[in-house]
Amino acid sequence: MTELRGLYTLWLREVKRYLRDRVRIVSSFVQPLLWLVVFGVGVGASLRGGLPGLDYQQLIFPGIVGQTLLFTSMFMGISVIWDKEFGFMKEILVAPISRFSIFLGKMLGDSTDALIQGTIVIMLGWVLGFGVDPVSFLMCLPVMLLITFGLVSIGLTIASFMGSLESFGAIQSFINLPLFFLSGALFPIQNLPDWMQAVSKVNPLTYGVDALRVILLGGAWQPYQVQPLLVDVGIVAGFDVIMIIVGTWAFGKMR
Repeated sequence: MTELRGLYTLWLREVKRYLRDRVRIVSSFVQPLLWLVVFGVGVGASLRGGLPGLDYQQLIFPGIVGQTLLFTSMFMGISVIWDKEFGFMKEILVAPISRFSIFLGKMLGDSTDALIQGTIVIMLGWVLGFGVDPVSFLMCLPVMLLITFGLVSIGLTIASFMGSLESFGAIQSFINLPLFFLSGALFPIQNLPDWMQAVSKVNPLTYGVDALRVILLGGAWQPYQVQPLLVDVGIVAGFDVIMIIVGTWAFGKMR
């Protein structure tokens, strides 16, 4: 019971901290909106006829959802830096619960926050007329949650070794951008050079974005599909397990 209570308390703390930051919630749809409207329209106009059966804005919409999950999830690691600076992390680490429960509580709380932001973008797509029906929306939620688990774990792991916000920000940007641009979020990876395809296929976000496209675009995405949906989900889940193990180890090293 102590472990469960500690895990729940950490989860609730992260969620409450996010929900009280109304500026972040309101602004969370601005960047996706710019990508979808400005970038989508601009590039889509130059690619007219280049993607049979798909409008370019429809193509990048699942990718922008993946981008939101990526950037939000990685940013959540900053909470570890704050907790270190204000001494709260030291209090957590001496609490009578395991490091696994500490890591899992923070990871689940931050993943919930990232899922909320991803859901806002999905709803934005519905408003913009991208054909997000209720069934597709409900199917996307568990996939989005799976995507956030591994990405949040990366952010928490990095933050556990960082001593300042500046160091964390630099490392975060260094990881975020390659993960995003090599995930196929903005284009089908089948059109890339062989070496870039190989790099994209070891990127876990590639399979998360592919899974979202399978759900949201249906048959129109089939010619460009990277893997069947269940394979995509299995790869993302396997990545999550690895990163949770690594993150628990990293938290175990903190003093």
